[in-house]
Amino acid sequence: MSTLDPAAQQDDALQHSRAKRNVMVLVCAQAILGAQMPMIFTVGGLAGQSLASNICFATLPISLIVLGSMVTATPISAFMQKYGRRAGFIVGSMGGALGGAIGAYGLYIASFPVFLLGSFLTGIYMSAQGFYRFAAADNTSETFRPKAISYVMAGGLAAAIIGPQLVKATADSYVVPFLGTYIAVIVLNIVGSVLFWFLDIPKPPVPSEDAPKGRTRWELLTTPRIAVAIICAMVTYALMNLVMTSTPLAVVGCGFTAGNAADIVSAHVLAMFAPSFFTGHLIVRFGVEKIVAAGLVILAAAGAVALQGVELGNFYIALILLGLGWNFGFIGATAMLTSAHEPHERGRVQGMNDVLVFGGVTVASLASGGLLNCSGGTPAEGWSAVNMAMAPFLMLAGGALIWLMFQPRDDMA
Repeated sequence: MSTLDPAAQQDDALQHSRAKRNVMVLVCAQAILGAQMPMIFTVGGLAGQSLASNICFATLPISLIVLGSMVTATPISAFMQKYGRRAGFIVGSMGGALGGAIGAYGLYIASFPVFLLGSFLTGIYMSAQGFYRFAAADNTSETFRPKAISYVMAGGLAAAIIGPQLVKATADSYVVPFLGTYIAVIVLNIVGSVLFWFLDIPKPPVPSEDAPKGRTRWELLTTPRIAVAIICAMVTYALMNLVMTSTPLAVVGCGFTAGNAADIVSAHVLAMFAPSFFTGHLIVRFGVEKIVAAGLVILAAAGAVALQGVELGNFYIALILLGLGWNFGFIGATAMLTSAHEPHERGRVQGMNDVLVFGGVTVASLASGGLLNCSGGTPAEGWSAVNMAMAPFLMLAGGALIWLMFQPRDDMA
C-alpha cells in the first residue's frame, strides 16, 4: 500500500504530464528549427569557398557560427535564468532569422565579410538550440531525465531529413548559388518560433537573500564529475564538427557532386539523432560512463574507416559512425552534467559548459578547412590529416573518463 499523500501523487502526475508536453514541443522545435543546421553546414563551406580569396578560409563561415554560439552561450543562459526558457528560445530563433537574412544578402552582393557577419549571428540560434536538451531536463524525475534529453535529441532525426532535402530544392533555385537556401533558413526560424508559445517551463524562482548561492565557477569546474562531463562533451562535439565541416569540401574535392555531399551529410545527421530513441534507456540500464566510453570508441572507428580511402562508401560509413559516436558521447556527457549540480546552479553550470564546448568546436571548425585545404597536396591527403587529428583528443577524453571511474563516489558529484 502506498504511503504517498494523494495530493502529492496528483502533483507528481501533473508535473510528469507537463514534462512530457514540454519534451514534445522541444522535439518539434529540434525537428523544424534544427533543420537549418544541416542546411548551413552543408552549404556554408561551399559558399565560403566561392567567396573567400583564400581557400584555406573556406570553412570560416561555419567557424563564425560556432564562435557566435560560444560568445552568446553565457548571456543566453543568464537570460533564460531570469526570463525563462520560452523567451530565450524565441530570441534564439530571431537571431537565426537575422543571421540567415544577412547571409543571404552577403551572397547576393558577393561579399565574404557580410556573409561572415550573417554566420556569426546565426550562432545566436545555435547557442539557444544547445539549451533544448537542458530544458528537457527541467522539472523532470531522476528516471525520466536521461530519456527526456534523449527524446529531444531524437527530434534531430526529422531535421536530418528536412534540412538536406531543402538544400537540394533551394541551392540552385536562384541565379546566385545557395541564396535560396538562406531564404529558406529565414522562413524556418520565423515559423518555428511559434512552437515556443506552447512551452510550459516555469521561470526559476528569484532566490531570497539567504538562499544558497551555489558553488563558484571554479568550484564547479574542479568537481570531478562536472569536469569530465565537460571534457567529454567538448571532445565529442569538436571532433564531430571537425570532420563534418570538411566533409562536403572533401567529397566534392574527390570528384563527387554537391548532391552526393548533401546525401552523406543527411546520413550523418540521421546517425546523430536516430539512436536517441534508445540512448536514454541505455544510459539508465548500463550507466552513463559506459555509454560515453562507447561513443569515444565509435568515433575512433569513424576515423579509421575514413583513413582507408575516399570512395563514396568510405565517406558514408565514416560519417554514419561519426554521428553515432557523437550521439552516445554527447548525450551521455549531458546526462552526466545535469546530475552533478543543484537547480540554483543551473544557469552558471550550463552557460559555462556551452562556452567551453562551443569554444572547442570553434577551434575545430577553424582547423577543419586549414587541415583539408592546406595540409596536403590533394583533397584526399587533406582528408586524411583531418581524421588523424582526432586521435590525441580521443585519448584525452578516454583518459579523463577512466580517471573519473576510479574516483570515490562522494568526490564525483
